[in-house]
Amino acid sequence: MDIFFFYILILIVLLLIMAGIVWIGYWIPKKRGKKKLGKVIAGILATGFVLLILAYIFDDHLFFKSDARKNLAEMNIELIDDFKILSNEDGGLMDFYHTFRLKISGKDKDRMIDEIKASIGYTDSIQEYRYLPSEAEYRYHGDTLKANYQTEREYRREIFYPNGQGYTPTYKIISISKSKNELKFEHILD
Repeated sequence: MDIFFFYILILIVLLLIMAGIVWIGYWIPKKRGKKKLGKVIAGILATGFVLLILAYIFDDHLFFKSDARKNLAEMNIELIDDFKILSNEDGGLMDFYHTFRLKISGKDKDRMIDEIKASIGYTDSIQEYRYLPSEAEYRYHGDTLKANYQTEREYRREIFYPNGQGYTPTYKIISISKSKNELKFEHILD
């Protein structure tokens, strides 16, 4: 419960700062005898803040097929046939994550499974899930780690790479279901 109140406190502080900026945008021109200009500036600032808040709230609804294709291309996965976005989520302040699930065609599924199986270092035996960040010698610098393998339920392609000292490393996972025509993408910064 303590973390909940912490986030509420942060939200209240941010809203107060935004309100203060809008008020200053109105008050300074008003003091100089330009009340109309103050209203215009305050209106523009308030509209900008409202749009920022709405963009954050509706971020999941502003995720398009082109965004999915771009994220998949970063992992050398291309969808040729049409697909449907089943879900999209992102969040976290300290540990960011972005996850989406797609309904894909059987042809794309088979082709991607073949690509994963043909990848260098593919492990043919069924494994439990791996956690590539734990296999890295150094978290903030070093080589890019890749894994291609299968679990009991899915085929997986994973990549982990550091972003330099002081920056959170990137960990991306693509899972292709064995039983359904579904693909799951996960991008984790922790």
